[in-house]
Amino acid sequence: MPFLPHAREDAEKMLRKIGVGSFEELLRHIPEVLRSDIRLDLPRPLSELEIQKALETLGKENNACRNTVSFLGGGAYDHFIPKVVDFIISRSEFATAYTPYQAEVSQGTLQAMYEFQSLICELTGMDVSNASMYDGASAMAEAVIMAKNLKRRSGVIVSSAVNPLYRRTLETYARSQDIRIIECPLKGLVTDPEALAERIGEDTAALIVQSPNFFGCIEDTEATATAAHQQNALFIQGVDPVSLSLLKTPGEADADIAFGEGQSLGNPLNFGGSYLGLFATKKAYIRKMPGRIAGMTEDTEGRRAFVLTLQTREQHIRREKATSNICSNEALCALAATVYLALMGTTGLRKTAELCIQKSHYLHGRISGLPGFSAASADPFFKEFVIRTPLPAKHIVKKAKDCGFDAGIDLGRFYPGREHELLIAVTEKRSKAEMDAFVECLSGIPQ
Repeated sequence: MPFLPHAREDAEKMLRKIGVGSFEELLRHIPEVLRSDIRLDLPRPLSELEIQKALETLGKENNACRNTVSFLGGGAYDHFIPKVVDFIISRSEFATAYTPYQAEVSQGTLQAMYEFQSLICELTGMDVSNASMYDGASAMAEAVIMAKNLKRRSGVIVSSAVNPLYRRTLETYARSQDIRIIECPLKGLVTDPEALAERIGEDTAALIVQSPNFFGCIEDTEATATAAHQQNALFIQGVDPVSLSLLKTPGEADADIAFGEGQSLGNPLNFGGSYLGLFATKKAYIRKMPGRIAGMTEDTEGRRAFVLTLQTREQHIRREKATSNICSNEALCALAATVYLALMGTTGLRKTAELCIQKSHYLHGRISGLPGFSAASADPFFKEFVIRTPLPAKHIVKKAKDCGFDAGIDLGRFYPGREHELLIAVTEKRSKAEMDAFVECLSGIPQ
C-alpha cells in the first residue's frame, strides 16, 4: 500500500514552516564529510497487513523455550508463571504507568513499589530495598560504586564465579569511575578462600561473591563477610531470589549489600529482557543507595498515603551529588515479581525451591552415570550444575537441539579451558519424563 497521497505535501509544508526548503537543508549544520555518503537504502514501505505478516515470518525463526525442553540457565530461568500475573500487570492502570514524575498523584504505582520493596527486604533479610534497577548486572555495578563512595577506596575483589556477563558490565562502569577490579580464582567451582584473603588490602572497598554462583554452587557467604569486615571492607552478595526460601539470606550472612536478577520472579525469559535488578542494603547505608524508595506515611487527614521518600538520582538533585545515573526503575517487571511473590507465599516459594533442588540432583546423578560424562566438582549446588562432556560442550548443545532440547550453556564461551564443560539448569517445570528423555538423548550422541 503506498503512502497517503498528501503525506509528501504535508512534509513540504512543515519544512517551509520552519524556514527550510528541503530535508537536506535542515541538515546543513552537520559537516559535509559526515553526510556526503549516507545512503539508507530502505526497502519499499509496507502496509499494516504486510508488516504483520513479515513480523510473524521473522518470529517463526526464533527458537522459543516453549518449543523445546529447556535446561538453560546462567542468570535467566524457565520458571512457571501463574496466569494471574499477566492478567494483573496487563491492567491499563499498571501497564501504562511508566514513572511517577508527580509522584504523590500516582498512589497506586507508589503502593506497588512499596509492596515490592517490602517483599524484597523479607526475602533477602536486608533492612531496605530500592524500587528495582535495570537488571542484575547493573545492580552489581551500582553496588560497587556505592561501596567506593562509602569507603572512599578504589579496589574491589570479584570472584571468578560471579556471572561473567555481570563482570563485563562492571568493567564498563569501572573505566570511568577509577575502580580497580581484582579477580579472585576458584577452588573447584567456588571462590578460593585463601586467594581471597591474600587479595584483601587497605584499598579494598568491597568483596563480591554470588551464591549460588554462576556454576550453580553454594558459596560460604558468612566466611566471606567476616573476611571483608576484618579489613573494613563491604561484602556484596549476589543472589538467586528463589533460593532464598531455603538458603541462608544475605542478611543472615551479614552482607552489606545484596543484589540479584529478579527475572525468575514471575517474568518470562523474553529473549533476554526486559528484566529487573534487585538491590537491598543495610539501613546505615540508605543515603548512598542508588535509585528510588517509596515510603508509607499519613496525609493531613490521617489516611494512609505513599510518597517517594528518597530520590538520589541526577534528575531530582544536583548532578554532581547524584549517587547514580540510573534514571528509572523496572516498575512493570517489579510489579510482576510482587504479584508472583504474593501468590506463591512463603510455602509456595519454598516448594518451588525444593523441587528445583530435587530435580536438579536427580538429573545430575543420571548424567554423571553416562559413559564419558562426569561431575565437574563435588561442591553443593542449588538448581544448576556443571558436567564434563566427552565432546566439546558446543557440539553437545548442537546435537541436543536435534532432539528438541536446549542442553545448557557451553562454559567455553566464557571460561577458556572449560570447553568440555556444560552448565545445566533444572527448574520446577522439568518433569521426570523430560529429564529421562534428555539423558537418553545424551547417551545416543556418538563420542
